[in-house]
Amino acid sequence: MPSRWLQQMEAPTASSRAAAWAVHLFSASGAVLALLAVLAIQGHRWTEAMLWLFAALVVDGVDGTMARAARVKDLASRVDGAVLDLVIDYLNYVFVPTLFILEAGLLPNAVALPLAALIQLSSLYVFARRDMKTDDNYFRGFPALWNIVALYLYAAGLDPGIAGAVVAALVVLTFAPIHFAHPFRVRDYGALLPITALIWAFSTLALLVDSPARSILLAVSAISALIIVGLGLWRTAGGPKAQSASNSSALSDSTSATVRSRESETR
Repeated sequence: MPSRWLQQMEAPTASSRAAAWAVHLFSASGAVLALLAVLAIQGHRWTEAMLWLFAALVVDGVDGTMARAARVKDLASRVDGAVLDLVIDYLNYVFVPTLFILEAGLLPNAVALPLAALIQLSSLYVFARRDMKTDDNYFRGFPALWNIVALYLYAAGLDPGIAGAVVAALVVLTFAPIHFAHPFRVRDYGALLPITALIWAFSTLALLVDSPARSILLAVSAISALIIVGLGLWRTAGGPKAQSASNSSALSDSTSATVRSRESETR
């Protein structure tokens, strides 16, 4: 009786399937946001373009949780949510921000196009590599967050020469053996990472609105970003936490036990 009741509870309904497909549609809205950002860039409406990209960042930040809650893999499996996510992320994290950087004249004219090409190529490496993240959810190398780079280059008003050096350094860091923390999936620091990420989000969003406290907001945004980056570098220096090591030890012990069992059976 309990098992039959459980099967009825887990049986998909029309509304649950509709909810799963609605999550796919919500994720796909990121492509529409990318298009709106491109149109704003064409019109040199820089703040509007950044707001569209920021909206896409929010969609990307919550659609994974929504997908798991709606059991998208089970109820709308015809569409691969991971592939959909990668396509839209490349638009909003890489391609459209590169257009922004070029069209806004944030780089020196002589090297703007070569640097833009390097952004594309290095980011393709990030998106295509099979080991993009570690088992404890750290990104390997700079994770192609060019939307955030474009925002800071625009908000800080950096000299094009300095901006070009920053872009070149980040391209190199794409291939470096360092780690960047995913603020909502890394569990090593408890609530510190998500809280810092939320502080970053609100202070950075406020940068897009004219305010007498702009310099303070820029400082808060930059400091919170540096904290997130610093925790990733701390992972690089110290290696995975003891929990990961204990998991490896448990796996090793299990393997040894299996080998001993097979040896005893042979004897």
